[in-house]
Amino acid sequence: MAKRKILKGLPAEAFVADTDHWALNKLKKVPLLPTVVQKFYEVGLDRWLYCFNMATSVRCGPNQYKTLYEITRESSAILDMPMPEVYIGSNPFPNAFAGGVERPYITLRSSIVETLSDEELYHLIGHELGHIKAGHILYMSVARVLHPLLDLIGRRTFGLGDVASVGLLIALYEWFRQAEISADRAGLLVSQSLDLSLDTNLRMTAGPNRLSHEMNRDAFMDQARAYQEAGLAESLGKVLIFLLMSSMWTHPMPVHRAQELEQWVQAGEYDRVMRGEYARAAAS
Repeated sequence: MAKRKILKGLPAEAFVADTDHWALNKLKKVPLLPTVVQKFYEVGLDRWLYCFNMATSVRCGPNQYKTLYEITRESSAILDMPMPEVYIGSNPFPNAFAGGVERPYITLRSSIVETLSDEELYHLIGHELGHIKAGHILYMSVARVLHPLLDLIGRRTFGLGDVASVGLLIALYEWFRQAEISADRAGLLVSQSLDLSLDTNLRMTAGPNRLSHEMNRDAFMDQARAYQEAGLAESLGKVLIFLLMSSMWTHPMPVHRAQELEQWVQAGEYDRVMRGEYARAAAS
């Protein structure tokens, strides 16, 4: 692939979705949120999560998993942001995550590294960098430990849990899902190839399997469009799925994410950013 373009002075606003802004503003209006965030800092959970990650995974560097280190270094340069620490940990379920409010890091599971090519890892790592650059980490970290935090401040979330706790839970997960759309855009800005980013999404959706050479990007996007354009009966089914299952998911449906990314490109927003048509962020 040709050398990737460095997006000098790129602000997070260049890729943060409107729905991300909307959901975050809605989340910030939940009265219980400031108490939960205060407790998160009081008990030192950010530092605890950082230490736990360091204790259970391997930190990458010039002499340790150099490929992952170099991809992260280059991807950080593309998004014009400081490079976070990067780790790899053993886990059979393909995934990656970003953490560390005060000391950012990215952790890739061994199975996702096994699943994706080096080129596809640019999208994945760019996605996680997008979370960091967009300032998502605080609320993502709070979401990871929300139930213990609510227990600490005496709020219930199960059974006949109080309205404030349930309202916070719903608002937090709604924002979490919209934040993924923003991060996918950052992944595309790093991969600089819609086909490559869609292939990454497809591989993660199908999971590691011995028939991965048979995957078909065009068929996957046909499936994504069919899901979005479903008739009345199917639309009612999607509503029921959301109400009964996915309202508490941290990620949107994979086919929805794929089409959101495609539509961002079709709207010309990706090309606008790649041409440098954005207000430059102030130098830090």
